Amino acid sequence: MATPYPGNATSLAQDGAAAPIIRTIALSDLHQALRLGWEDFKAVPSHAIILCVIYPVLGLVLARTVLGYSVLPLLFPLAAGFALLGPFAALGLYELSRRREAGESASAFDAVEVLRSPSFGAMLGLGVLLLALFVTWVATAQEIYVAAFGYQAAADIPDFAGRVLTTPQGWWLIAVGCGVGFLFALVALCVSVVSFPLMLDRQAGIGDAMVTSLRVVARNPVPMAAWGLIVALLLVLGSLPLFVGLAVVIPLLGHATWHLYRKVIAPDPNPRPIPLRPHRERRPAADFPANLFPWRRKDSA
Repeated sequence: MATPYPGNATSLAQDGAAAPIIRTIALSDLHQALRLGWEDFKAVPSHAIILCVIYPVLGLVLARTVLGYSVLPLLFPLAAGFALLGPFAALGLYELSRRREAGESASAFDAVEVLRSPSFGAMLGLGVLLLALFVTWVATAQEIYVAAFGYQAAADIPDFAGRVLTTPQGWWLIAVGCGVGFLFALVALCVSVVSFPLMLDRQAGIGDAMVTSLRVVARNPVPMAAWGLIVALLLVLGSLPLFVGLAVVIPLLGHATWHLYRKVIAPDPNPRPIPLRPHRERRPAADFPANLFPWRRKDSA
């Protein structure tokens, strides 16, 4: 049970905080993390899908409206770019896995408790960074396509596939696009592989979390490369049926990431006490959206 901060506990925790101890893991640990993630997903499937259904919807909206331009060339970059946003999109899933691990309740309502985390500001900051990386990637992918084929839009899917798969320009597009996309994905993996779980679990700052992720990748280059490949393959598979499969893939990867974090980061021998959060009254769904503004209720009381 969480205990409130004593008088000077905050300064002591900050002064005495040590860098997380990073373990060396094997490929078998990735399999176990995925298995545990699947168990979490099966335990709270509806909650996970509710949290992530907006994710494939976002992909569909982007694919339909980006610049009013034929979006066929951008469908694959958008799908691949989900790997950049995925760590932030799964915040609620980390909270669910943390709660199940601790034997606490794990419901859709409990998942939004991540918004009240002391380190949520740091999480939001890293999320903005990943969003900027995603936007830059999509813009770069569009420029690569323009460099290969100009501004003439493909007539339909067979025409687009023919251009990409049967012409020298298309082969150049595939090689350059995959190479540049790999670099973007590598940056995202290095700075975020355990950043969000670490911020949630230990209230780490954005700088400390990113440095720790970099250390994890440096300590475990082969397992982390394999993890990045697994994430990319699952996201591609989830994107094939019009992004709908992401409603399963994202929860699975989100839960699995929490368990990967537990395997690669040793438990904190001196955990920082977490301040008690005030009890939050649960209100019926019929009160939405008024329940988003509790101070209005107090003023009118």
